[in-house]
Amino acid sequence: MKKIARTVSRTAAGAVLALGAAGCGDDFLTVTNPNVIDAATVDPTASGVTLALSAQQNFVDMFGLLAMYGGWFSGETNVSDTFPTRNEFGIRSITDLNGSLNSDVWQPLSRTIASAKQVLELTLPTPTTNISIARAATFRGFAMLQMASDFCTGTFSSGPELTTAQMLDSASVWLSKGIEVGRANASAEGIALANAALVGRARVKLQKGDNTGAAADAAAVPAGFEYLLRYTDDLANRGRLSNDLYFFSFDRGSISVAPWFRQADPRVTYRVQGGNPAPTANPQDAVPGGFHQQTKFFAYNASIRLASKLEADYIVAEAGNSVDAQVALINARRAANNRPAYDGAMDAVSVKRELFNQRALEFYLEGKRVADMRRSPASVTGTVTAAGAPYFKPGYGNTGTDTCYPIPRAERDNNPNMTGANGSAK
Repeated sequence: MKKIARTVSRTAAGAVLALGAAGCGDDFLTVTNPNVIDAATVDPTASGVTLALSAQQNFVDMFGLLAMYGGWFSGETNVSDTFPTRNEFGIRSITDLNGSLNSDVWQPLSRTIASAKQVLELTLPTPTTNISIARAATFRGFAMLQMASDFCTGTFSSGPELTTAQMLDSASVWLSKGIEVGRANASAEGIALANAALVGRARVKLQKGDNTGAAADAAAVPAGFEYLLRYTDDLANRGRLSNDLYFFSFDRGSISVAPWFRQADPRVTYRVQGGNPAPTANPQDAVPGGFHQQTKFFAYNASIRLASKLEADYIVAEAGNSVDAQVALINARRAANNRPAYDGAMDAVSVKRELFNQRALEFYLEGKRVADMRRSPASVTGTVTAAGAPYFKPGYGNTGTDTCYPIPRAERDNNPNMTGANGSAK
């Protein structure tokens, strides 16, 4: 019997409940083997909505973990966890045998890419305007963008090993599809997906060095736009539906705000260990200098921003390479957050570093900082521990030289289109 993976899942938006609204009968939910669905029984028209929402939820589910590991790697947070595999991220020396790399970052990211692909391979009605196509394309594109941003090389759905540029090109293709179909759909959700994908494509172009294209896309994002990833506090299913950044701050004390970010800026809120209000938590591992819990995401159902006009404004300023324009945005954002105007050096290198400092505060723990490190290393000096400097916790040696994550060994060993761990072609 031909089978496909069962990807139907509950989402914060009630994706499974949408089956009735989509006109799906009970047959789809009645299966002989609860672990698989016979591909011949799947009605693409009826199931496309649910599968697309499931792909979106796969992205939402993994994004908090991705932001947490990226926060450790990029110096946004200190690793207050005992796991050696997690401290490898903090020390920026990650082996391809790292179990957390594989289970917490690679697998969920790959699952998102694969589940969106499943939707996009279906023959759905009105493909030029179908909201499920816009949804799947947008989140497949964002997942590819995150893989390109965080991993040194990558692979999609057991394909060959890809360079950063190749992954960014693929992300651009699907984000462009999300823009095209979302706009043509013209519903509020379709337009929201299109605008989110437009911000994502601007980020792709910026990362590739296409400053003109990045600025053009970013400038087209409408004023006030913001796309949030929604979470819910479901006691029975917090692992799938809740905000992991809250869990790893207050259920398992694994992340502590790094010293540079503790500057009383309203964009990065935190409290010292044992502070009010409840709940409180202790660090899993002792943190030199004290345990500082982030409170930006202060609930299981706290949203995480995926894309916004604010990010687009930063992209325009960076891509334009105008000192005057960058200073104008810097001072506008400092004033909006009750901070004094920038009074540092006015050369291009110094101003760009301050622009990145403001980006760091603005998008704290939103999964963007690793890309910033890779795109402009000189602009994050002072906020990222230098290679060779001692790790903040004793007993770990000095900070490593990694600038991105390796593909896990498990992927190399099991992907027939990649070179195996022993160097042989597979």
